[in-house]
Amino acid sequence: MRRLTHTIEALPIRGAFTISRGSRTETVVIVVEITDGYVSGRGECVPYARYGETPASVAAQIEGMAEAIAGGIDRLALQSAMPAGAARNAVDCALWDLEAKRAGKRAWEIASITMPEQLTTAYTLSLDTPEAMATAAREAAHRPLLKLKLGGSEDIERVRAVRSAAPDSELIVDANEGWQPDQLPVLMQAMADLGVALIEQPLPAGGDGALAIVPHPVPVCADESFHDRTSLAEVIGRYDFVNIKLDKTGGLTEALAAVREAERAGLGIMVGCMLASSLSMAPATLVAAVARFVDLDGPLLLAKDRRPGLVYKGSTLGRPPPDLWG
Repeated sequence: MRRLTHTIEALPIRGAFTISRGSRTETVVIVVEITDGYVSGRGECVPYARYGETPASVAAQIEGMAEAIAGGIDRLALQSAMPAGAARNAVDCALWDLEAKRAGKRAWEIASITMPEQLTTAYTLSLDTPEAMATAAREAAHRPLLKLKLGGSEDIERVRAVRSAAPDSELIVDANEGWQPDQLPVLMQAMADLGVALIEQPLPAGGDGALAIVPHPVPVCADESFHDRTSLAEVIGRYDFVNIKLDKTGGLTEALAAVREAERAGLGIMVGCMLASSLSMAPATLVAAVARFVDLDGPLLLAKDRRPGLVYKGSTLGRPPPDLWG
């Protein structure tokens, strides 16, 4: 009989992590383990207050699945047994890991995905003054892709300062819903002039209708406006890309299905993450294998990662080791 357990962990952040909604020095994750008595599978999720989640509420959802897990529920049935969100993500990814270990295969083989030996991830610069972000960019100028957290009155100055400090890096900017519709024409054109490759979630989810009528000199990516396949109808015509995060889709199973439908709708793919350890990043590497933009730098922003973890060499990461996941 299979058994489900979970643990809540607080992982210290290296320094502080600041976006338009606030700053923090640690991230809380929940690790799920499912064992059949012979092998175990693990998954990790991040309860996210922006979506009404708390560690207690997510833990309660996970605990509520113990009987179903013991009864042998599979990943397909899990999709209707739990809502999309962090709790289902951890359980779904643990089932993927268990399935791979029982089959003696890697998860990407089960998913029929050609997995590259290496991936290149963005590296995130926290929201700060233009001068401080320029200093951080200068230190990270060797990285090929930088992601800038924006959402304030000095956003053009911030990007200009970063561009000057890291002239050879490709740039993504993420406003985390911090811009206003009347600012779009000026801000988007400024981002284009500064060579930005992608603008992530400039307007609040539910208040992003202006994106359907304002020209996009830079492609725009939906994050908070896109969770899973049920969100597709709302983002088509407003966005050019969708940011697929497993904590939003409710796991790898839905994430891979969302990739297929988004691509059929003509949308580009970005894969992102919450601030978490390599155990959260590992399943997302299967989405990264088909994504144009990869943002799986969570472990690089922590004071300490799991062991074994993903191996990062600068901004390059390798395949997940089987002792970690999948």
